[in-house]
Amino acid sequence: MSDRKIYLRPLGFLYGPQAYAAIEDGLALPLAGSAIAFTSVELIEGEPKKSKAFMFSVPMLSEAGDPDLRARLDQVMQPRPPFAGLDLSRPALMGIVNVTPDSFSDGGLYDETEGAVTHAAQLKKDGAAIVDIGGESTRPGSDTVAVDEELDRVIPVLKGLKGNGAIISIDTRKADVARAAAKAGAKIFNDVSAFTYDPDSLQAAAEMGMDVVLMHAQGEPKTMQDNPSYDDVVLEVFDYLEARIQTCVAAGIPKARIAADPGLGFGKTLEHNLALFANTSLFHGLGVPLLIGASRKQFIRGFGQGAEPKSREPGSHAAAIATASQGAQLFRVHDVAGTSQALGVWRAAMFGAEN
Repeated sequence: MSDRKIYLRPLGFLYGPQAYAAIEDGLALPLAGSAIAFTSVELIEGEPKKSKAFMFSVPMLSEAGDPDLRARLDQVMQPRPPFAGLDLSRPALMGIVNVTPDSFSDGGLYDETEGAVTHAAQLKKDGAAIVDIGGESTRPGSDTVAVDEELDRVIPVLKGLKGNGAIISIDTRKADVARAAAKAGAKIFNDVSAFTYDPDSLQAAAEMGMDVVLMHAQGEPKTMQDNPSYDDVVLEVFDYLEARIQTCVAAGIPKARIAADPGLGFGKTLEHNLALFANTSLFHGLGVPLLIGASRKQFIRGFGQGAEPKSREPGSHAAAIATASQGAQLFRVHDVAGTSQALGVWRAAMFGAEN
C-alpha cells in the first residue's frame, strides 16, 4: 500500500448459510475468512479529523480499480492463520488470572499460587482456550511493579499450570518477565503497551518465538483516565496498531503471530469506547486477529448500576456478542462460563444450532 490513508469498515453482515449464498452470488465477501460475510463497506479516506467517508456495495467494490482500496480489502478478507496454534474459526476465550493484590475486579482473590492454579483449571473447564496470567495490575491509577516482584508472583503459577491443557499467555510489559514466562511454558506475550514500555520487549518476543498481542493505550496506567483526548479515536487507534504491527514484522515477528487489541478502557472515555465498539469491523483492515478486552470494565457502569465489577457481567456478555457479530475472534474475560454460554446462544441463532 502507498502512504495514502485508506480505511474500510465492513457493514451489512450475514452469517452461516446466508453468508455463503451471498458470497456465491457475488453480493457479499468473507470477513477475515470466516463464516461471516459483509455486503457493503464504508470507505474512509484521509487523516483523522480531515477524513471523508463513502459507501460502496460489494458489487461496486468488485469494479473498483483503486490499488490502495484493493490492498486494504484483501487484508479485511484474508483468512487468519491459527494464533498460538489456536483455530480461530469460532470465538475463542482468554480467561483472566490476576496474580495481584490490586487488580480492579479480582485483586487479592488469586494472589496465592495454589488459588491461581485452581482458578486457571476452572477457567479451562469452563471453556477457556487461553489462560492469561498477570502479575501487575494496569487498572487506572495503578503503580508499576518491580520485575523481581512480578516474577515471584507469576512464575510459580506458570509452573503449576503444566498439564492444564490451555494455551498459556503472560500479561506483562517487561521483557525479563516474558522471557522467564516463555521458559515456564507461556506461548503468548500479551503487552498492554504494545512493546513501548520496555525497549527490550520486542526483541524478547522475537527471540522466544512467542505469539503476541499488541494493545493500544493512551498514556500510562497511573494517569491514563485523567483526560483522554483524540481527534478521531477509531482512526488514531487503528494507525497506532498498524504502526506497531509493522514494527514487530520489521523486528522479525511474523504477522501470522500477531493479534491486535483496541484497548477498551485504556485512556478512553465512555464515548471513545462506544466508537470503538461501533467500528470494530474496521480493525479487520489490520490483517490480524482481533482481541476484545471489555470484561467488567468501568465504562460498562455508564449503562446503569454496576458499581461492583462483578455486577457488570451482563454488559460484558453484551460487549462480547456485539464485537463477535463484527467478526472479532478473541475475547479476554473473567466469566468464561457465562461468556461461553452467551456466545453459544448467539451463534446458534446466527449460524444454526450445530455451529
